[in-house]
Amino acid sequence: MRMFDQEDSSWALEEMGALRLGDKRLNRRAVQVLKQLGEKPTPSIPTACKGWTETLAAYRLFDNEKVTMEKVLAAHEKATVARIGQHPVVLCIEDTTELDYSTKKETKGLGALTYETRQGLLLHPTLAVTPDRVPLGCLRGFVWARDPELYGKEKEYRKIPIEEKESFRWIEGYRCVNKVAAELRQTKLVYVADRESDIYELFVEAQTAQGQMADLLIRVAIDRKLFGGGKLWGQAEESPTLGTVEFDLPKRDKRPGRRVAQTLRAVRVKFKAPYRNGKKLPVVEVTVILAKEENPPSGMEPVEWMLLTTRSVTTFTEAAQMMQWYLCRWQIEVFFHILKNGCKIEKLQLEHVDRLKPAIALYMIIAWRILYLTMLGRKCPDLSCDVVFDTEEWQAVYIVTKRAHPPRRPPRLDEMVKMIASYGGYLNRKGDAEPGPKTLWIGLQRTRDFVLGIAAQKRLQE
Repeated sequence: MRMFDQEDSSWALEEMGALRLGDKRLNRRAVQVLKQLGEKPTPSIPTACKGWTETLAAYRLFDNEKVTMEKVLAAHEKATVARIGQHPVVLCIEDTTELDYSTKKETKGLGALTYETRQGLLLHPTLAVTPDRVPLGCLRGFVWARDPELYGKEKEYRKIPIEEKESFRWIEGYRCVNKVAAELRQTKLVYVADRESDIYELFVEAQTAQGQMADLLIRVAIDRKLFGGGKLWGQAEESPTLGTVEFDLPKRDKRPGRRVAQTLRAVRVKFKAPYRNGKKLPVVEVTVILAKEENPPSGMEPVEWMLLTTRSVTTFTEAAQMMQWYLCRWQIEVFFHILKNGCKIEKLQLEHVDRLKPAIALYMIIAWRILYLTMLGRKCPDLSCDVVFDTEEWQAVYIVTKRAHPPRRPPRLDEMVKMIASYGGYLNRKGDAEPGPKTLWIGLQRTRDFVLGIAAQKRLQE
């Protein structure tokens, strides 16, 4: 049920219709700020708000104790769950990234990052995506400051119960996904994460969960001992080959992108149960999938991954599907890229972490929308563009681009996405790849300028 009195067809209101901050005026202000920041995701808050009055209102919003990250994301999570329910399978991808505020000396409540000289926050969201890599939204987002007293004290840290460790975030995330799985009986959820989530207690949580549980798909970090003898990696390598898969490995840091061919093996194993604080944990049974590049290019390290899943995998088709699902994990890296480089959340200048958190929540929604538009234009090109763009937006872009009156029937989504991306540097030449998120977030900023210009011209003609 909507909590707003005014009529508004904007995407921001559609996404935040269930917002409950305890005050209708606060609800309206939060929607307005989301819309303003979404129209200008890269500049500072004052630039996006177009004036001191609106800027002051935005800062007052973040300073209000009723406005928390949890409440802001709750409305988006509700909209996300509704989108998830429209798909038979959804991947819930989880990861952690650092938010570096080392230069923001005035911000209070920050914690230590990788190095003691760096300060900031840690962000741990769950991004829901389809197997076609279309992002459906964030199911949760947790932000915290690392305790500087524990930094570098590994021995002391090991003695702490897991509920008090940062690694417990993975278990909390899985519980959140399981909660959604219980609500959406027609949708199968798969929890996907990288090596940091290879925690024995997480597999225990999945094995002991009640009702319809979400499956796990985790990349291996630890070569664990097996129940009955042997170790995980050796057991996987001795398993028969199921077949070969090929895919394009994206460029990352100094590693060039290239085509990779991997052989797949899969076997069901049981882990030897470890002890935690004098208590033996239950034996866990999972499927291990080994993807190994047998013949890498000269001078290149072979790409070799090992995945663990609670699902049963016995055929090449099933193993290849798990690999394809795991490769979708890259979407959360793109999401982080948009947050940091498109939305510039590490440039936010707010005096306390409690003010930063709701601002980060709004930018998470904006980053999701940019990625959503990017991927939806690729995967569903024939959709009408008014599915995701307001009428004033697509008509303004059409007028400026085509120098003609907009048609009665909205253009296709891929056509509109390319028009908008062209104002961010996308050339749309024959053979060019589809627009990326960078050209789109720049183009979206120009779009709002077009809307304002055309609206002003109409008023002059009245």
